[in-house]
Amino acid sequence: MADSGASLNVTPFQGVHASVPHDSALRHVTGTAIYVDDLPEPPGTLHVHLGMSTKAHARIVSMNLDAVRAAPGVVCVLTAADIPGENDVSPVIHDDKLFADGEVYCVGQSLFAVAATSIAAARAAAAKAVVDYEDLPAAITIADAAAADLKIEASQRMARGDAQAALAAAPNRIQGRHAIGGQDHFYLEGQASLATPREEGDVHVWCSTQHPSEVQHLVANVLGRPSHAVIVEVRRMGGGFGGKETQASLFAAAAALVAVKTGRPAKCRPDRDEDMVMTGKRHDFEVGYDVGFDDEGRLLGIKLELASRCGATTDLSPAINDRAMFHVDNTYYLPAVEIVSHRYRTHTVSNTAFRGFGGPQGMAAIERVMDAVAQATGLDPLEVRRRNLYGDGGRNLTPYYQVVEDNVAPQLIEDLARSCDYDARQRAVDAFNAANPILKKGLALTPVKFGISFTTTHLNQAGALVHLYADGSIMLNHGGTEMGQGLYIKVAQVAAEAFQVPLDRVKITATTTDKVPNTSATAASSGADLNGMAVLDAANTLKARLVEFAAGKWGVPAEEVAFTPEGVRIGAELVGFGQLCRAAHIGRISLSATGFYATPKITYDRKTHRGRPFYYFAYGAACSEVVIDTLTGETKVLRADILHDVGRSLNPAIDLGQVEGGFIQGMGWLTTEELVYDAKGVLKTHAPSTYKIPTAGDRPRVLNVALWEPGRNAEPTIHRSKAVGEPPLMLGISVFSAITRAVAAAGEHRVMPNLDAPATPEAVLMAVEDVRRRADG
Repeated sequence: MADSGASLNVTPFQGVHASVPHDSALRHVTGTAIYVDDLPEPPGTLHVHLGMSTKAHARIVSMNLDAVRAAPGVVCVLTAADIPGENDVSPVIHDDKLFADGEVYCVGQSLFAVAATSIAAARAAAAKAVVDYEDLPAAITIADAAAADLKIEASQRMARGDAQAALAAAPNRIQGRHAIGGQDHFYLEGQASLATPREEGDVHVWCSTQHPSEVQHLVANVLGRPSHAVIVEVRRMGGGFGGKETQASLFAAAAALVAVKTGRPAKCRPDRDEDMVMTGKRHDFEVGYDVGFDDEGRLLGIKLELASRCGATTDLSPAINDRAMFHVDNTYYLPAVEIVSHRYRTHTVSNTAFRGFGGPQGMAAIERVMDAVAQATGLDPLEVRRRNLYGDGGRNLTPYYQVVEDNVAPQLIEDLARSCDYDARQRAVDAFNAANPILKKGLALTPVKFGISFTTTHLNQAGALVHLYADGSIMLNHGGTEMGQGLYIKVAQVAAEAFQVPLDRVKITATTTDKVPNTSATAASSGADLNGMAVLDAANTLKARLVEFAAGKWGVPAEEVAFTPEGVRIGAELVGFGQLCRAAHIGRISLSATGFYATPKITYDRKTHRGRPFYYFAYGAACSEVVIDTLTGETKVLRADILHDVGRSLNPAIDLGQVEGGFIQGMGWLTTEELVYDAKGVLKTHAPSTYKIPTAGDRPRVLNVALWEPGRNAEPTIHRSKAVGEPPLMLGISVFSAITRAVAAAGEHRVMPNLDAPATPEAVLMAVEDVRRRADG
């Protein structure tokens, strides 16, 4: 509501810890939320299509684009030779080219850009290109790359204790292998950029990206200009999940280059098939384990070997694979451990960030080990998990030597086991399986411990800009991006809480690089942690100015100035917030401030893989019950119970949505979402017709989701909340473990199933047949 400048607050106050709807919820459901492709196209806008390589690895012998240039509607065609700056759109290593130059390293690699008066004309023109290739050896799979010893960097080793000696001395020892598939981000809004030229070769880029500053820097480098020549703006994304952390730069740079070269606005928006072919995925992993344990299922020593398909270029693979190593412990104390990680280079599109950033693959590995130990000992898998949890008495040191100081996993697991009636339901599952030869059920309760912070230390910082207007309204800007996760509304609540004003007095403007510079990506679950604290810092600066001004003007001690939901109490007088802002403006007090935050306590030495890479841990647990049809391999998730720790939630409604959505996405990764490349490196699953994400019909019939009530962050984060973006995805591992148990039941739990992820119907059916054959043998 408008504030005349003298009135007190009369609309309801909703600060932090209130369940407030997403700021764009109404616009989302009514279709009025504006995304990049919804922006009105300026007159003369050109549509950009990228010509793509059809080879996985080849030398470009010749590329004839004459027919492309002569095609109807074409205004310009650009190749590597037309780049005035650096031919690079990579985040770190300078090995991702905007346009191929002499050699191609994956199917779908960008060769050239066609700018035409319509996207149909651009696509039709690109099809006229004549490219002559000389094939080079191509490694498509992890096995191919391992055989050729192709790696993006040297293998890494993390260890604590003498794992080999512990294995040799253990009374029980098992080995096994497990494959974990990749995953496409399948954001609802695809990659999209709209570039508008400005004076002197400057350019403004609307971009669907999680990392505006990185897009700014890379576009500037391509153009051969300083960063201040490029403005990148993001109001919202229709999903990101990590797929728009680095991958957006290619499309933004192509649009910006066309805009600067032609002096006309340019839009680059690939369709779904092109997007899936050209952009990176979650890394697929192959895991080998060697584990020693006692008769009670307690681990004594373990060696893990992780191998991932990184794709053709480096992208963020070193950090992603590091995080997989960080999370192979999950909630478990490993007395003697060795983890070796191989990062293989393949001639497939470069894999990239995806929700969890390698953590899910690491956790899936150790949960597979827990299931295997339970199978070997005949113990209930939950009991094996309980016996291996981090605890006191020296059982609180991670493989990378960080002390686990905030371990709530044991209590949270017991709370969930009790509330979901785990013991009785396990007995019921056993009874069902004994009575049913065709259908088999499985039940599994798995925990989550996820480290919060960027493991690249310098990224743990954020800036903010806060304006107070003379009418008492508040404008926020920060470096975080909104991709549907509710960051904007949470940070707005932080500001409302700071000033004790109604939430409708606060507006967050589009994230833009000309207001807050050098920002980190909205990733690593750090959006609210970093940007919330930066906004609070700016708000505290402004409050201090207002307090000093009010104390002087009203003649009271500063201690007698307090911000309340009813207004600002100054001595015995209650003054409207807008009235105070107007008075301060007239009094020539600055009503604008920047804020900054850098995460404390974190340090890490990558050479030794030791330190404290995480500020704190987020915890959760899920119990899933499934049923499989042993004749068809079909699986249904019957029920899931989830209990998740978000500390003191900034917004319980938003957090519940994040938990539920993360679980479903994790479930999809491990059950239905299968990436298939043929022997020539061509992605065959590049559309909804061939790539199956979970639908409403895949949702568990019963889904109980709750935030853990005792939750409170031990560290002084923003209002003692905990991150909630990535950790819930790993709750989906409970579904895979439950399917594993159901398959084992087909062989009366006599052997451990050879079931890899994703557990598609085909995979389940083959695993059932294998289990029965081995059990009978």
